[in-house]
Amino acid sequence: MKKIEAIIRESKFEDVKKALLSIGIDSFTYDECKGVGKQKKSGRVYRGTISTWEDINRYKLTIIVQDSDMRKTVDCILDAAYTGEIGDGKIFVLSLEDSWSIRTKETESETLEQKLKYAQV
Repeated sequence: MKKIEAIIRESKFEDVKKALLSIGIDSFTYDECKGVGKQKKSGRVYRGTISTWEDINRYKLTIIVQDSDMRKTVDCILDAAYTGEIGDGKIFVLSLEDSWSIRTKETESETLEQKLKYAQV
């Protein structure tokens, strides 16, 4: 299994979400976050609040997929989140040993075996 963490622009979140759903990734978590990147320090005023490029609103998506789905998921995010400008974000892929469902107390591998059995019927 792979854990994919993607930090994306706030403005691209809906595009990424729709794209993930279109390839069958219908389960993931996300958080609103702020980040600091390569943007130059320059202040701007919005509705009376001064902010700098250091304070950039982002979304962090966490997606768990099978190894075989990792590349299509990453490509999907790359395509949907792309603007071509500094600050488009980052994607990190980590290997996972296992996971458990708290409700059923089953490991992810046991859960997948059951899903495959039902799919074959």
